[in-house]
Parts: sequence; C-alpha cells; structure tokens
Amino acid sequence: LAPSDFHLFLHFKKFLSGQRQRFENDREAEMVVTQWFQSQAADFYDTGIPKLVPRYDKCLDSGGEYVEK
Repeated sequence: LAPSDFHLFLHFKKFLSGQRQRFENDREAEMVVTQWFQSQAADFYDTGIPKLVPRYDKCLDSGGEYVEK
C-alpha cells in the first residue's frame, strides 16, 4: 500500500490517460507534472491526506495481510 497510489497518483494517472502518452524530453514531462501539481486546489490535498490514516490503520490492524484477494 503506497500512499501515493491512493489519492495523489490515482488522480494523476487519470489526468495522464487523457493526455498524449509520450513527451519529447524529460523537461517537457517535468513541466507537465509540475503544472498539474500546481493546478490542484488546496482542498484536493486537504481531502486526500486525512483519508490515508484509515488505510494505514487497516494495514496495521490486519498484521500486514492487507492485500485484498
């Protein structure tokens, strides 16, 4: 369970799926990523971060058996 997979990159992957899949160079990719991060409103981060606590708790309470099969 990576925290980044839960909120931040879940939305970022959706954003990228609507974009072209190839960048001309590293600088172009960096620019797109930076612009996306900056375009997110503060409540985007305020909403996602608190949701991590219950997910962490679920992992800890299950003794590491947190992968749903």
